[in-house]
Amino acid sequence: MANEETGLVLSPDPNDARLVTRILAVDHAGQPVELSVVTERPLTIFLNAQEIVTAMTIGDHPDLLAIGFLRNQGMLAPDEPVEAVSYDEDLDVVVVRTARKTNYEEKLRKKTRTSGCAVGTVFGDMMEGLEGVRLPKAELRTSWLYALAHEINRTPSLYLAAGAIHGTVLCEKDRPLVYMEDVGRHNAVDKVAGWMFVNKVPAGDKILYTTGRLTSEMVLKTAHMGIPVLVSRSGFTAWGVELAKELGMTLIGRLRGRRFACVSGADRLIWDADAEAVSEESTRHRRKSSQSDD
Repeated sequence: MANEETGLVLSPDPNDARLVTRILAVDHAGQPVELSVVTERPLTIFLNAQEIVTAMTIGDHPDLLAIGFLRNQGMLAPDEPVEAVSYDEDLDVVVVRTARKTNYEEKLRKKTRTSGCAVGTVFGDMMEGLEGVRLPKAELRTSWLYALAHEINRTPSLYLAAGAIHGTVLCEKDRPLVYMEDVGRHNAVDKVAGWMFVNKVPAGDKILYTTGRLTSEMVLKTAHMGIPVLVSRSGFTAWGVELAKELGMTLIGRLRGRRFACVSGADRLIWDADAEAVSEESTRHRRKSSQSDD
């Protein structure tokens, strides 16, 4: 069921006391101020009896985060049945159980740190399953881009309330569907992937919007999800751009106000909006963005 206020199926709740803490600080003038800061807690993910990873997360939707992470790392097949997901809030542990016996010791030995914030991880063989893949040539209208940016930037969120957090939004044409946030952009993407996996949502006509940098891992995760269009407020890495071109992904960054840069898939853009009629972002949102683009 969609949120009546935002129209989103799932959206951030900046009023959730578990996700935001109030702290005291002193401002530039030496005056006491009270600030909202996001929470951060560890979540250990198990696949059956095997511990896979511990991620730092804000703590919401642990089941979707676990399923999405395992799916994007190739540890769950797209159509693999999940028998159960159990979460122990006291231990900060989530266990995903499948009928298939799993053993990823060799894959875990290849685990490396990535450029992502929090504790984003990628495995040495993350390219598995993407050999020869070409994503659908999905149509993308510039009017959709502007409408999505306008709507998402005004959706109540932890990002607007406290900063220091990333958002990822699953969209269809000009309509946001699911909005996830986390301290690491990879976690936010994995939550969206988990929601799509659980609800068997088709990906070929979807757009993924993120506030984070378009790195190689972001492109690979989006490709594993089968989504042909990836859009960001932030910039790119060279390898991210190269991978997007190889996969046939439409990749757009630096989407702020009327401006954006399309570095892959420009031939699939339909220029149906007058950019001069699009208003620039508010100063308040630009300030928040500059704090949260890492």
